Amino acid sequence: MEKLIYLLWSDGSSESGDALRDRLLEVTAPRLLAAGVLGLGINVHDADAAEAPSPAPPPDGEDPHAAQVSLWLDTYQRRGPVEAAIADLGLRWAGYLVVESLYDDYGSTPHAGARHWEDGVRSPGVLTVALIHRPEGLDYREWIQRWHETQSPVSAELQPRTRYVRNEVVRALSEGAPEVDGIVEEGWPSAGHVTDPMLFFTARSTEELQANVARMMASVGACLDLNRLRSSTMSEYLVRSLA
Repeated sequence: MEKLIYLLWSDGSSESGDALRDRLLEVTAPRLLAAGVLGLGINVHDADAAEAPSPAPPPDGEDPHAAQVSLWLDTYQRRGPVEAAIADLGLRWAGYLVVESLYDDYGSTPHAGARHWEDGVRSPGVLTVALIHRPEGLDYREWIQRWHETQSPVSAELQPRTRYVRNEVVRALSEGAPEVDGIVEEGWPSAGHVTDPMLFFTARSTEELQANVARMMASVGACLDLNRLRSSTMSEYLVRSLA
């Protein structure tokens, strides 16, 4: 079984995030399920997610990634019907084969209880979906060491995450896909936890906030190319859980 992620970029049209969400859930998702996907998750920048601005938006003139479709197949080689459904959305898209690490799930941190909602229902809170890149010149093994063994536990200590999914990109599956080394999904209790630095860094004073931010930036800067970091806020829909 293999995990595939498809990213979709906004094209600056008049279609709202809510309209894209509805098309993904009502049209695309049934097609993907009919195509035999074993598990399916849809993240989309709709009105609920837009209450929290992106922590790392793209520069002016660059379209943001507006949705993420995650799915599992027996083999990536049977993705033809999947990509036809994605392409029919009419947006720029790219597909990636990834390796998933579910570092934290609902109920495994102090910031959220165990999942109690059914498949297809919007998850509580808000998600950030970040596209990350290994810094130029950093050895692959050292990059993984810094990301997995330093950054993941540091951010877990300093931030109120409810869920944390690391997706290391193995390779792109679609022609012309932008280079991406990792796709990181992080859940937060509310939009306010993303917009308020005191909540985002679990600080009780200005001094603690400054210390936590400094520690976080040192950790992040050691494992990510911050100039290429892109992050979007999204609503999460776990459409079909893996058995």
